[in-house]
Order: sequence, then structure tokens, then C-alpha cells
Amino acid sequence: MRSRRTDGRPTIADVARLAGVGAITVSRALRDPSQVSATLRANIDKAVRELNYVPNLSARALASVRADVIGVLVPSLTQNIFSDVLRGVYDGVEGTELQIQMGNTRYQPEEEERLIAQMLRQKPAGMIVSGTEQSDRAREMLEDARCPVIQIMDLTDKPIDTIIGFSHYEAGRAITRHLIEAGYRHIGFLSGWLNGRSFGRYSGLKDTLTEAGIYNPSYISPIDRSDNIPEGVGWETPRFATPSTGRKLMADLLDANPDMDAVFCNNDVMALGALFECMERGIRVPEDFGIAGFNDFDIMEAAYPSITSVRSPRWESGYNAVMALRRRLSGDDSGDRIVDLGFKIKKRVSTDRSGELRRRLAGD
Repeated sequence: MRSRRTDGRPTIADVARLAGVGAITVSRALRDPSQVSATLRANIDKAVRELNYVPNLSARALASVRADVIGVLVPSLTQNIFSDVLRGVYDGVEGTELQIQMGNTRYQPEEEERLIAQMLRQKPAGMIVSGTEQSDRAREMLEDARCPVIQIMDLTDKPIDTIIGFSHYEAGRAITRHLIEAGYRHIGFLSGWLNGRSFGRYSGLKDTLTEAGIYNPSYISPIDRSDNIPEGVGWETPRFATPSTGRKLMADLLDANPDMDAVFCNNDVMALGALFECMERGIRVPEDFGIAGFNDFDIMEAAYPSITSVRSPRWESGYNAVMALRRRLSGDDSGDRIVDLGFKIKKRVSTDRSGELRRRLAGD
């Protein structure tokens, strides 16, 4: 029988036995992986994953545990989306003794698992993690964490602990209804590689167009199938969007579908690329073609013409997650476990086909 801690969890001895090495070797590998060979590291990592092992801090470490640390995991540090989320997080801890330990998962499940295990070894006061797409191992570790865990920037009816965000699916439906109401009928989707949140936006568009009897799969831009995206949706494109990527994909869509009259872009960067391609081709926006983005960065209002976008609660997600943790840490456990922050459709000139908005602005 394997030795266990008093709480029933696997011990370092269990890991050593499964990996076929000594406990000291496991301890050395976990403390500083560079001290052991790549082969030993691989065997130990495999055993750690199989056992879902999260090391206990030693008694000496326990005496110096920082109960004021919040672990925060985001998938990117270069996208404005998560810059705004982190701004909300730091605003939330301002004036308190709480400190942030941040990790960048780079959209890689293995890296997220590694960072979760690393942070939990330090016994944080709480964890904030982006999205709901955690691997089975990552979810198990978070479910077993002896601290509050807040997922953000999405919604699910089965959160690990608490989730604060909004429905990307409903946002996709709402912006698609706006395009239909604006008079567009040949509506496409401009994306590329999708994560689960992005796929929710696409699903909302698809269902809304299907209900209206105007869904056309040929209007859907390339989508990477590597993340279990259903067959028939598209093909592989670069993981991180740029205006140049958006412009190229827009050109491909227009070349293949000259009858298209509108596009919902997976994010604002792609929307800018779509606008630039329309300008190059002499396509009038919004008279001949409507463009809508997602997230509503400041540049959407500053663009010419200004671009309609879905405003996502980025700062609010980070800030409210910290405030929820602060309440929990103070002993108040009464908060909702599913918090929908909602979203807003910011209607601008790029979808003002009727001219009503421009006439109103001119009147002002």
C-alpha cells in the first residue's frame, strides 16, 4: 500500500516509487529541474501527473507561508484584453497587503498545469484563472486547492469554485442580431485560430444566422481544428491575430464570396484588418459592407469610420475577482458562485447602413 499523508493525498515517496527513483531525487527535481537529467525529469513529471501530486511545504516553509499572495494565471501578456484584466486585478488589491503572483500560460495546457502546481506549492490565499478550458489535471488541482479559486472572462454552469465573466455565445448572438437588424443578409465570420471563448462567439453567430435562414458556411473564415473545433468549420491559421492577418483573411473571404455584405470579426484587431482591406478595394463601409469587432478597444471609436464592437468587461472581471476573494478571505462566503457581468453592443458607423446614426450625430 502506498504511503499517504494524513489528508489522503499522495506523498513524495509515492512519486519516487512510481518513477523508479529515490525520494531525494524527486525532491531535487521539483526544487530545481536542472539538477537532474532530462530522462529523469520526464519520468518524475509523468509520475506527478498520474498521481496528481502537489507537494506539501516543509514545516520550515509553512512557518513563512505568505497568506497575502494571490496567484493569477492569464494566457497572454501581449494582448490588450489581459492587460486590462490585470489592471483590474491590481486596482482590486490596491490599499491592501495582498500581492500578485502572475503566470502566463501561453494558451498551453501543460504550462498551465505546471504553473498551477508551482503556485499551489506556495499556499496562496486565492487563485484567479482565465477561462474554463482547464485540462482534467489542472481542474483536479484547482478543485483540491485549499483556497478560493475564481475563474474569469467566461461563464459555465459548472465552475471549479466561483466564476465571474460573461457569455461569449450570447455576445455572438447579440452582435449578429444587430447586423441583421441593420439590413445585412450575407454575413460572415472572420477569425482564424479559436479558443473556447472565441468558438462561443462563432456558435452564437451560427445559431442566430441559422434561425434567420441565412447561414452560409462559405462565409466563415479559416479556423484551426487543433482545439477540437468541429469538422467543416475551416482550416489552420496563425494563433495570434494581427491587422495583417485580418486583412489577408478578409481578402480571401471577399475573393471567394463577392456577395458578402458584412462580417463579424472575432476581435478588434481582425476588424481593423477587415476595414483596411475594404478601403483598399474601394468597398464603402457601411453602405456596401458592415464590420463588427469584439472587445471594443479605444481604437474602435477612433477608427474612420468608427467600428461597431462588443464591449467585454475586462477590467471588471479582474477587479470583481479580487473583490470576491477579499470577501471570502474576510470570512464572508455568501457571494454568488456564478456572476454574469454582461456585455454591451457599441453601435458605430461601420454598421450604420441606414445612416440613422450619422444623421443623429450630425444633428448633435
